[in-house]
Amino acid sequence: MYPILFRLGGLEIYAYGVFVLLSFATGVLLVIQRARKAKVSISFERIADLFFYAVLSALLGSRILFVLINFNVYRKNPLEAFKIWEGGLVFYGGLILAAVVSIIYMKWHQLPIWKFADLSSPSIALGLFFGRIGCFFAGCCYGKETSLPWSVVFKDPNSLARLTVPLHPTQLYEAAVGIVIFFFLIWWEKRKSFDGQTFWVFTLLYSVTRFLIEMLRGDPRGFIFQDLLSTSQGIGIFLAILSLFMLSYLKRVQRTEEIEKDGRCGDS
Repeated sequence: MYPILFRLGGLEIYAYGVFVLLSFATGVLLVIQRARKAKVSISFERIADLFFYAVLSALLGSRILFVLINFNVYRKNPLEAFKIWEGGLVFYGGLILAAVVSIIYMKWHQLPIWKFADLSSPSIALGLFFGRIGCFFAGCCYGKETSLPWSVVFKDPNSLARLTVPLHPTQLYEAAVGIVIFFFLIWWEKRKSFDGQTFWVFTLLYSVTRFLIEMLRGDPRGFIFQDLLSTSQGIGIFLAILSLFMLSYLKRVQRTEEIEKDGRCGDS
């Protein structure tokens, strides 16, 4: 589409970088607003610090995984690994590293991990929406060739997609998934029965839908079993299983706490 939004003299402003920044900015602002509305006892300074580390680790993790998947390319041109504004982030890498860093930070400062994870989940989905729009502009994460009427043809020579052939708009498929999950989580949040449920529901929904969309992807992105299972599909299977386990585990923890609470009330 339009990998370069505009030029200022010799400076080129890439659409991908703009939308990635937009995704992080909207995510942070939404979490801060939701934390205040939910009256979570976390200071603004703590939220700002947490998101600084989360955003930094998400950017780092998503780029590291992309470079590892395409190691042969970057082995020959190592400096190219730093050009993230041109495209090349893997969502799972960012999600996993940001989650690990955030958990460590919240453990250290004794913050409510699962409550904050639930508050952050819609923001992650909204950030995914903007990020994939950026992918569409850049042409990365493109789909296989198709004759469907909604196929897209990339013609800009700066695009990362295959040119002049009709392709599945897989970037838009995933953007649609992100915005649908966002609204679903907003609806679901009022119906959740324990902390952590919203986050793991998000992880489960995204893992399943990403697995399906991967079947339509046509870009080189690494495979675990030759051409049978992509790297992201393998990670998605693991996260889907982990999500089901954590939903069951946290539900049992909640029931145990309720039984213990009822027992204490009965003793009094």
